[in-house]
This record gives sequence, structure tokens and C-alpha cells, in this order.
Amino acid sequence: MLSRLGALLQEAVGAREPSIDLLEAFVEHWKGITNYYIESTDENTPAKKTDIPWRLKQMLDILVYEERQQTAANEAGPCLEYLLQHKILETLCTLGKAEYPPGMRQQVFQFFSKVLAQVQHPLLHYLNVHRPVQKLLRLGGTVPGSLTEKEEVQFTTVLCSKIQQDPDLLAYILEKGRVALKAQENLLVLVSVASPAAATYLVQSSPCCPAIVRHLCQLYQAMPAYLDPADIATLEGISWRLPNAPSDEAAFPGREALAAFLGWFDYCDHLIMEAHTVVADALAKAVAERLLMEILQPQLLHVSEQGILTSTSLLTAMLRRLRSPALLRETVAFLLGTEPPTTTPEDRPPTLCAHLIRHCDHLSDEISIATLRLFEELLQKPHEQIIHSLVLCNLEGRPYVARGSAEPESYEDTLDLEEDPYFTDGFDTSFQPAAKPPPAPATNSDGKTAVTEIVNSFLCLVPEEAKTSAFLEETGYDTYVHDAYGLFQECSSRVSPWGWPMGLTPLDSHEPERPFFEGPFLQMLFDRMSRILEQLFKSPCPLPSWVGSPISPLLHTPQHALALSPRESMTHTYHPYSLNLQVTSVLSRLALFPHPHIHEYLLDPYISLAPGCRSLFSVLVRVIGDLMQRIQRVPQFPGKLLLVRKQLMGQVPGEQLDHQTLLQGVVVLEEFCKELAAIAFVKFPPHGLHLSLPLSPEGHV
Repeated sequence: MLSRLGALLQEAVGAREPSIDLLEAFVEHWKGITNYYIESTDENTPAKKTDIPWRLKQMLDILVYEERQQTAANEAGPCLEYLLQHKILETLCTLGKAEYPPGMRQQVFQFFSKVLAQVQHPLLHYLNVHRPVQKLLRLGGTVPGSLTEKEEVQFTTVLCSKIQQDPDLLAYILEKGRVALKAQENLLVLVSVASPAAATYLVQSSPCCPAIVRHLCQLYQAMPAYLDPADIATLEGISWRLPNAPSDEAAFPGREALAAFLGWFDYCDHLIMEAHTVVADALAKAVAERLLMEILQPQLLHVSEQGILTSTSLLTAMLRRLRSPALLRETVAFLLGTEPPTTTPEDRPPTLCAHLIRHCDHLSDEISIATLRLFEELLQKPHEQIIHSLVLCNLEGRPYVARGSAEPESYEDTLDLEEDPYFTDGFDTSFQPAAKPPPAPATNSDGKTAVTEIVNSFLCLVPEEAKTSAFLEETGYDTYVHDAYGLFQECSSRVSPWGWPMGLTPLDSHEPERPFFEGPFLQMLFDRMSRILEQLFKSPCPLPSWVGSPISPLLHTPQHALALSPRESMTHTYHPYSLNLQVTSVLSRLALFPHPHIHEYLLDPYISLAPGCRSLFSVLVRVIGDLMQRIQRVPQFPGKLLLVRKQLMGQVPGEQLDHQTLLQGVVVLEEFCKELAAIAFVKFPPHGLHLSLPLSPEGHV
């Protein structure tokens, strides 16, 4: 290391007072650098053609040699003290920023990296060291693909190594928010322009990825064990660039810890999105293994209801922020598994997905709602395996359609509503739904008749005596159509790269019928939907405020978001309104997907179902049959129903009524049928009607 020391250094070593002579040599070299700026008149000579690199090398060697000669441990020698007292690093940082002479910035990065790596005396806690280090961090990464890229990577790697050895140093390096932000920006730039060789080195030979994920896990574990889902939802504006969110109104216990975690997760997602493929894959896999599998999965599977609720809500918040394909791929594999989905109930392995689906029908309805929201968020992610594993794998080949029956050419050849087995099974058929759509002629080439009949089937499903929206001059159907159109376009754009078929798979009349199972996800949703008039919250304690928030299955416009009574008026047995809305919200998301099998199974009321099969429409028909029997036992049913609707819309004060569960379920049912009609319409709109579809007084299109 000392082979390149000049004559001046050799004289210092051989003198009677080596430490004093070393200091003189060190000062002489520093003066040589500063004199260059005083005497030089050529601004174009590159730094590497001056004596600056040589003098910086001599100063480094003197510091290392001096430290080796020190007898007292952890004591700074005279040369190091001179470097600290005279703010040499501060001056070098300023010279590097000026980039004079050309290439000086590269020399400064190299000198800082070597001093921090080779001098064993702890330096970063000194103000005159960590302050210029912070400035140098801000200086790096200003220009993508800059000439100092290699030196910036080396400098960052040395800092990470030092922090790994002593985590307390992080407070000195990132003591200011803007410095931390700049460091994160620098890292984003570096990993995005890295060559394959550099990316491989970064993954295999540096502490970068483990350090990033370890910090993410530490932030997760620093949060309180229980967080209200409503509080988690208030931090929608959190990002890595704005880790501290806007509003004082959102203050709650654990807010800062939650904001820190979500901000760092958002940064990890951006880092994975911008990074070289090698780095992105490694970092995404590390997040999945360390955070999702080792920490989150045990909490999701735990028996503690509070733990399940908090971890599920946090996972939903993470999904909402997730944008990078690599991390989305790992997250989907974590949630749904990597094995092909099975098609029969008895073949289902006890996967995490199976547990989460069971949580949608949990004894705690808070957990049910939180898990349904998780699945709703998942369905909005651009990954084909999600919808395939949850729904499409069970609809392949259309086993839900009765074999041996020809494909209908007109709807007058199909099953009447009263003939549906789920409608007549155990119910008194003296009460019928509202006027059944009249038989339709053969379908026109433009599809008008088919769409009209489907829309009317849903609009007329709820009997007139159970409808209330018309009394408030607010049918809402036009707005449903408008919003459904936007959501359908968004969904179609998301799935367009997947190459879905345009038409139904033709039925083979010679193929034997095989048992049909709608899959655990649809089975859970249909079971929940069938209990829309009766399901109750079973939680023994008052529910948190998030359960009582205004929700609409598809729309979020003020005129259609049905408000709930204040939390103070809640009793220990809470109405199932929020749960019903969440169930219908997930079903609406599914119905929007433009796959022909999904459209047929969820939105075609006239399919000829195979024996023992049910569809969404047949489930609704059965609910209507149940409703027609129940309303006969409710005195003054129309008046009470209208009052409940006004309560839900916030037009009158809330008060507890008899049969309130039933009445609220009827309101949700009416709105849901209008939603499904709107979705069916926008998926195959008749020519010339597009977004404005007037209704007749009877409710027909």
C-alpha cells in the first residue's frame, strides 16, 4: 500500500518524530491540491491528468499508515484530526459538485469510498464526516447514465456495509428527510441503469437486497399488533416520496409506524419496477419470502381474530399500492399458490387461498368484510392467474350447461322463471315476481333483443311491492349504466393482453355430462348471496367505524351511496348491510370481466342449467321466492321498507325497526339487480342507445 508514497513520505517515516512528519506530509499534499485551484489557469485539463489523484492517494495512504502505528485503540491520529478539524471532506465535496477540473467528482467519490472502507476508526458519527457524506448522496444520481455511475455504486455499497455493521449509523446518514429521499432516488437511478454484470454483482455480492427487505420487515413488526381497518384506509395518500401524510384529522395510535411501513413498501415496489430484471426478481422474491411467507402468513392463519383482521387489512393496503409486475407475480403465487387449481371440493388442498375464502364466511363478520375487500382488490390486478384460479378454471368447457339441449335461438325456447328449481324448491309459488318479461322473438343480428331481455330480467326480478327507489324519484339506473361503462372499459383494457376468446366454447352434444362445481370462491359468494335477507353479525362487541362507512356495490356517487346511521346508535347485534354490500361489490367486479363464460354464467338468466347446478340468477330467484314469503309476515311492509331506505340514504334519523335485517337486505337486493342490469347492458350495448337508456314506468327498457 505504501509502495507509491513519495520522497516526502519516506522522509517522514524515517524521521525522529514520525507522527509529526506524517502530519507535515499530509498537510503538504492537501496544500498541493488547494494550490492547484489558485495557480491553474487551464479549466479543460481532466482531473486525472493533474497531480490531484496522486495527492489524494498519498493522503489516504498516510491516514491508513498512521492508524496502523497508533498504540491507543479508538484514538484519532494527528492526520485524521487535521482532516476533521479543517473540514477537508466538506471542501472536497464542494470541489466535486463544481466538477472542476473535469472528472473531479469521480475522484471525490473514490476518495470518500476508500477513506470510509480502509480507515477503521469510526468516522460517520463525526459531523464533519456525515454532513459531506449526506451532500455527496444528494449529489449522486442527478444524471442517469452519468460518468460517475460506477463510483456512486461503490460509494453506496460502502455506506450500506458500514450501516450493516452498525445500524445506529443510519441516523447519521439519513438524519434529514430530504437526504433520505435523495438517497432513495439515487438508488432507483442506479439499479435502473445497471448492466447485467453489475446487477448480478448487486444481488450476489452486496447487502443491498437483504438490507432493503430487512428494513421493510422491521417497519412491519414495529406497527401495533392491532390497527383499525378504517385507520389503515385513511392513509391512501402515503407514498415513498410523501411518507408523512397530509392531515391531522387522520391521527391515531400507530399512525407514524403505519405510514413508515406503507411508505417503504411503496418504495420497494417502485424499486422493483425500475430495477434491472435480475435485481427486480431477486428483490421481489426476498419480499415474498421474508415479509409475506415468514411474517404475514402465520398472522393470516392465526386463531386471533384481531391478528387476522389487522394482517388482512394491511395486505389489502399493500395490494392497493402494488404496481410492479415482479412483486405482483410473487404476491399472486403467495395468495393463490403455484399448483393448477382443482375442480372438485374434495380435491382442494388446504392452501392459504382456501383459508382466505373461508375467512369470507367467518364467524366474525368484520373479518368477512375485510377478506372480501382483499379479494376485490386482488380482482383489479392485471394478472390472469387471479381470475383463472378463482373462477375461470371451473367454467372451462361450460359444464354448468345441460348437455343434449340445442343452443337456443330465441329466449322463448328457454326456461321460465317459475320453472327454476331453486325458485320452486320448498317455496309457496302463489307469490310471483313482478311482471315477467314477455317472450322475445328471435334474436336480431345486432343483439338488441338479447340485451333487452337480459336487462329486463334483472330489472323486473324484484317484485313491485318490494321496490322503493321509484317513490324517491331516484331509480339510479342511468347512473349505474354510466359508471358501469367506465369500469367495464377499464377492466377490458386490463385483460386485453390475455387473448380471451370472443365467443362461447361450442357444446359437444355427444360429450357425457360431468359434475360441475362452481369452485370455492363462487360457492362462498353464492352462499353469502343466498343469505342476504338474514345474515347477522355475530361479533359480541360493537363494530369499528369502518364497518359503518357508506359503501355502494358498484357506484360511489353521493346520490347512490346509501349512508348508515352513526356509530353511536349501533347495538351489539349489528345489521348486515355492510356485509351484503361487500358481497355484491365482489360479484359486480366479477360480472364486469369480458370473458364469454363469465358473462353467460353470471349474467344470462336464460341458460339451461345442468341438473344440480346454480347460477347467479338462479340464486337471486331463490332469494326472491324467500322474500315473497317473508314479506307476508311483516305488517305495513311497504311503509317500513321506504323508511329504511330513507334511513340508509341519510334522509331521516336512524331508528331500530322490527325486521330491519330483512328490510335492509331488500334495499340492497333492488340496487344489486339494477347494477347487474347495467353491467349486462354496457357489455353488449344496443346500437344508438350507448349510455342513455330510459325506463318505462313499469321498469322495462
